[in-house]
Amino acid sequence: MTVALQTLLDRSIKNMGSGMNSVVKASALEMIKRAYKEGIYAQISAGYRSMEEQASLYGQGRLYYSYRGKNYSNLAKAKVTNAKPGQSFHNFGVAVDYFLVSDDGKTALWTINAKWKRVAAIGKELGFKWGGDWSGFKDYPHLEMTGGLSYPQMQSGKKPNLSLKFKNETETIVTVPPKTEVAAEVKEPSKNKGNETIRSIQKTLNSRYDTDLVVDGINGPKTQTALIKALQTELNKQFNKKLVVDGKWGAKTKAAIVTVEKGAKGNLTWILQAALYTEGLNPGSLDSDFGKATESALYKFQKARKITADKKAGKATFTKLFAV
Repeated sequence: MTVALQTLLDRSIKNMGSGMNSVVKASALEMIKRAYKEGIYAQISAGYRSMEEQASLYGQGRLYYSYRGKNYSNLAKAKVTNAKPGQSFHNFGVAVDYFLVSDDGKTALWTINAKWKRVAAIGKELGFKWGGDWSGFKDYPHLEMTGGLSYPQMQSGKKPNLSLKFKNETETIVTVPPKTEVAAEVKEPSKNKGNETIRSIQKTLNSRYDTDLVVDGINGPKTQTALIKALQTELNKQFNKKLVVDGKWGAKTKAAIVTVEKGAKGNLTWILQAALYTEGLNPGSLDSDFGKATESALYKFQKARKITADKKAGKATFTKLFAV
């Protein structure tokens, strides 16, 4: 049974919260409607975020962070953002995050595919800017409509001058789903959780390198440690480097690095692809084959990290990927 459009709208309004800019909110709902007509089932996962909620997110993975006299540090969780309160457009109600759902509406889908990009294109037609177009780190679920204002301007109280890019003929009537439906709703991971490609990476690391990761789709420190262990294992196996496989990036591991470049195939290429993906870049299929997509992702990473952009992964690139 196909998920109803109204269900997607109701869930999205609930997730956006009450602090949204009216134009941004209406445009996000229009995006869902247009995607639905094309057989693409999209849903908003987040909208307005209070300063306190932003502080809580920023505190994850940090030893100490205090905001307005309250401590928000939480080392039990991995870092999920570098944005402090007031440094995210979510705090001003002008940004949303989205994801796709299965045909029946019960499963969240996080694969960045043609359908995902089509939703982004619809959003851009309606006036949004898409995080997938950013240079450096790409935030694929993110859409924002800032009217050209900066964080400091919004912090000072300025409001963006926004207008609808479509004719809103009727006000959408929405209802909060009854409790019996809430239980059946899709379990929505945040944009930093439940990523299917991260799950795939974790499964491969477990099966290939016996890393004993929890397959949760979260790109945290343990997944990064496992990738370093995989790299050390391959350097030992293929090049007899005799490294201690401890998952720690140090001088010996750096010195043992070999250059991986276009045309390379095998486990070292897969590790490079996986590492680039965890950095928010798209190396294409994680197929262990260094092709055009991997080369493009590598080039973007090198440019963003201000190292020689030679499209070859050597000591400098792996250091930027794995050094803490």
